[in-house]
Amino acid sequence: MTTAKDLFIIAMDQGPEQAVGQGDLSLALAGAELIDLIGTGGVAVDGDRIVPGGPSAPDDRLLEEAAEQLVRQPPHERIEDWLWRRGRDLSATYQSALEEDGELTRKRSGPLSFGSERVEPADTADRRRAVGRWEEREPVLVALTAVVGIDDGRSDDEAGLDDEAVTTVVAAVHDAVMELEAVRQRRTIENAAFANVWRGP
Repeated sequence: MTTAKDLFIIAMDQGPEQAVGQGDLSLALAGAELIDLIGTGGVAVDGDRIVPGGPSAPDDRLLEEAAEQLVRQPPHERIEDWLWRRGRDLSATYQSALEEDGELTRKRSGPLSFGSERVEPADTADRRRAVGRWEEREPVLVALTAVVGIDDGRSDDEAGLDDEAVTTVVAAVHDAVMELEAVRQRRTIENAAFANVWRGP
């Protein structure tokens, strides 16, 4: 399992009352992939740009796909641009992959068999590992879950990130999620204004 898959499982584990926005999650998944590629030596960070490193063969098809999408010619891609490009519909991609691997199951909510269907993590070793990593407050996973609004309710200070490149990526994910929220708010205001004009005085 990768950090991105662990993040997806933790997000799905929160239940509908604490549902994570798909756009927010997609941006964070792209950041998680980048952090894993940093860990394998597949990329390095130079300022705000992603510099592909030596050849690496990630043992995960989605991470391999991410590595193949890296811009390898200078000027290299900015982290923020990578998050938006790679992150497009990435949560749906992870959902499909994890369902195919048996890591997610579909269940109907409510007492009726025709109630709304939702996806939740299956009780697998990978899910238990992801939950264990989060409960142990592994710094990278805690930082990424916090960015998308997942809070484990504990008030103690989270462990700091000790890698400058990883810190840079997490900060870029945070900025991208804030930018997405600003776009949502602007659209809400514009839609409300349009509705008021349509209704008239």
